Amino acid sequence: MAHETATLAGYVANLKFADIPAEVLERAKVLTLDFLGSAIRARSEAESTPSILKMLEALSLDTKGCSTVFGDAKTWTPAVAALLNGALGHSLDFDDTHADSSLHPSAPVVPAAFAVGEMAGASGRDVLTAIVAGYEVCCRLGNALDPTSHYARGFHPTATAGTYGSAAAAAKLFGLGETQIIAAFGVAGSQAAGSLQFLMNGAWNKRYQVGAAAMNGVIAATLARNDFVGSTESVEGKHGLLAGYTDDAHPDKAVAELGKTYETMKIGVKPYPSCRYTHAAIDALIAMRREHNLTPDQVKRVEIGLHRNGITLTGDAATKRHPTSIVGGQFSMFFTGALALDQGSFGWDDYNRLGDTAIDALADKFDVVQDDRLEIGRTHPFGARVSITTDDGVHERLYADPSGEPNSFPDAQAMQQKFLTLARPVLNARADKFADAIMTLERFDRVTTATELGRQ
Repeated sequence: MAHETATLAGYVANLKFADIPAEVLERAKVLTLDFLGSAIRARSEAESTPSILKMLEALSLDTKGCSTVFGDAKTWTPAVAALLNGALGHSLDFDDTHADSSLHPSAPVVPAAFAVGEMAGASGRDVLTAIVAGYEVCCRLGNALDPTSHYARGFHPTATAGTYGSAAAAAKLFGLGETQIIAAFGVAGSQAAGSLQFLMNGAWNKRYQVGAAAMNGVIAATLARNDFVGSTESVEGKHGLLAGYTDDAHPDKAVAELGKTYETMKIGVKPYPSCRYTHAAIDALIAMRREHNLTPDQVKRVEIGLHRNGITLTGDAATKRHPTSIVGGQFSMFFTGALALDQGSFGWDDYNRLGDTAIDALADKFDVVQDDRLEIGRTHPFGARVSITTDDGVHERLYADPSGEPNSFPDAQAMQQKFLTLARPVLNARADKFADAIMTLERFDRVTTATELGRQ
């Protein structure tokens, strides 16, 4: 290990808007827009939102502030805005994914950047720079943790590495120097938490812990801004992140080609509102259904082969076959696969089919198994093998990549349409203006002029 904490802190402190390649900035804007669409819709529709709002009210944390909660009518204090936007943006499970680290970078980073950007009177350029800094930090730390090992230890990397990413974004907007950012990372290391136990009963922890990561990063950077002494070497130290959260650390991945190779360009987006490990199989099922003109009654058996991480998250038949909650459905290869095979499509509104007898009957024909072909020589773990048995024989496909990865990234029109489909029911005509503002964010001298268009 070679001073990874200080190296990352120095990178964040010294990063300038002019240093970031144009394609990276464009990708950051598209990813931000994609995330905000999910946050806006979840403000009014995610079933966990009322509980979070009631908690804030009960604890007198719902006071008016200077920061936007997207899709909401009022402004909130920065830390609470980060919490809410992070939780909301992750609630539909429709937000972006960085394949190598198996985490969702925008969920902790974008809320922290906007909350502090509004607080600090920052420009759109400042906020975009902070978002890229946050993406690079959390994705690289996710790589260093090794997602397979991190998952095996029961951790959720979006909430753990994501706390560092949100701290980086907030620290950048505060204009902190390297020593202060090291302190912010030290505090972030004490707050990096997120358990996979939510998988057992379809709990809402996953949404909240990502929002907490966004909030905790803001708090960490604000403490450092006010001369709080945080621990040093919080990444590589004896009791640091890479010692306590994984059995297979790769510290070199935290800093390799830093400032030259952008992990931001390796972030993919989701065409379906479910765990990314289900997507390659869903793509294959929809394609095979169309190609072979399949109907559910023709299907005798379906076998889905996944990487072991996908089995951990979505493939346990005892708990995943017939989910009863949206979270359960989001992490069920059985439900999402049966839905895709039944109707040839899958969107957020299709969760109204939870408990549908036709979907449950089709899910009974599914088996999900670990496929070693998806373990070796692959650039990421999100592929799937699909085998469908009918009276006519066995049809099989291997999809190494789900759609929406960098090599199949949707064009700007498709990304804007996804955003508008989610945002228009909440923002109405303002949705188009807000989308345009985010896609031209660098033109705003004060980011608040853009974000206020995202309020209800």
